[in-house]
Amino acid sequence: MQDKIPTWVLFGAVVLAFCAGILNTTALMGFTHISASHVTGNVSQVAVTWFYGDWLNLKLFIISIGSFWFGSVLSGMIIGSSELHINRHYGYAMYLQFALLSGSLWLYLNNNEYGQMLIATACGLQNSMVTTYHGVVVRTTHLTGVTSDLGATVGQWLVGRKVSKSKIMLHSGLWWGFFIGGFVAVWLYAKIGYLSMLLPMMVILFSAITYHRMERWYTKSERLIRLQRLKSKRKRRHQKSQPKTHLPD
Repeated sequence: MQDKIPTWVLFGAVVLAFCAGILNTTALMGFTHISASHVTGNVSQVAVTWFYGDWLNLKLFIISIGSFWFGSVLSGMIIGSSELHINRHYGYAMYLQFALLSGSLWLYLNNNEYGQMLIATACGLQNSMVTTYHGVVVRTTHLTGVTSDLGATVGQWLVGRKVSKSKIMLHSGLWWGFFIGGFVAVWLYAKIGYLSMLLPMMVILFSAITYHRMERWYTKSERLIRLQRLKSKRKRRHQKSQPKTHLPD
């Protein structure tokens, strides 16, 4: 990983983790009581509910797992790569995520359990938008991998090995972003219920709009730089092609 991490990368990742913390906690506190972004725990719950014949919750756990996977499929179709790059279609993915969360909120408010399907799809879409940055794994909807990576990095540091400060900063930001998002969700849900989803929805929509503007600026800047380089090359070639003039003796 490079020594310095761009501010927009760090800030964007932490903001997405914060939103996921709110969404996942809201889903857990709602009437389904099922995680929207944690596949591992839901897979274990499938075994438990199957064994005890709890068919209603079994259906919801399977829906949540399958929807998260489908969201990842959508991400792959829209973005096309797991490596972070500013020219990819993250804006379109976030617009779709906003639409999915809007549908989920409407279903939840109408006591429809299939709101779980759309919120899990949105989380799967977000989690797969960016999975690596310069070789470092980046996950924004759960903390298992982040916690493991932080632990391994600290272990390397304790025995005197060189570690990446940028990696520690990124993973710490993801961890605390998700954690604080959970606390915010608990406070909001106690006051306004499922409407607590409006906060991450507005943040995601604003992020999508901001990213599209930043992408256009970046693309325009790249074109100007390429044009300037092309002009410089042509100027050098022209100068080399000019015959040298000799002063008379």
